[in-house]
Amino acid sequence: MARSTSGESLLTRAVRIFDAFGPEATALTVTEIARRARLPRATAGRLVEELVRHGLLRRDGRRRIRIGVRFWELAQRASPTLTLREAAMPFMADLHAVVGHSTQLGVLDGAEVLFVERLTAPGAVVNITRIAGRLPLHASSTGLVLLAHAPADFQERILGGPLPAFTDHTLTDARTLRATLAEIRHRGHALCAGHLHEDAAGVAVSVRAPDGRVAAALGCVVPNDATAHSPVRLLQLAARGVERTLAGR
Repeated sequence: MARSTSGESLLTRAVRIFDAFGPEATALTVTEIARRARLPRATAGRLVEELVRHGLLRRDGRRRIRIGVRFWELAQRASPTLTLREAAMPFMADLHAVVGHSTQLGVLDGAEVLFVERLTAPGAVVNITRIAGRLPLHASSTGLVLLAHAPADFQERILGGPLPAFTDHTLTDARTLRATLAEIRHRGHALCAGHLHEDAAGVAVSVRAPDGRVAAALGCVVPNDATAHSPVRLLQLAARGVERTLAGR
């Protein structure tokens, strides 16, 4: 595999180009890609053109670069979350219809929660999460549920920081977080009022795989008011339905 003068392989440079895109950066110029991928402009341009030819990237009407349909197609074929998402979607749709605000499904990936599905509607309370978006584990209800059921050594590594604050209510103290994780395991859900946005509250519960491990967290984002806890029972029922579907498969 061809290597650059820095010793990086072609594959490594291509991965850096894909990493340049994100939920808030879906269309980029070649110059922006080069800067974000820390590549020379000429190198980035050459690699982008090759990836466009293979359909992994594409140019839009303004000649900006976007992720290609071919990349999405390949990712969908081999997605490790495909079965989970298929099992969860009917229950998420029912939950969304009753709650009237965003519902979302997150999995643990590295030191973050990765959101693999999300349903919302006009008029729903503000929700900063996106499909394929990520958040630090300590900052959201879905992340806290996943962290609460992670191995102890992993928890301590996350609690060791950094723990950035999104609002004044974000939990950033390791001792408080440790107590919160114990409480989540005890009561079976997480409620984060104003942790990501002052107007929103996140509520989440765990979804277990057939082998008993926590495979995901199912959550809602609702208004941050006295009724924020009301979706808990609905979330628990939906999560049990997802678990039954997974067990049947």
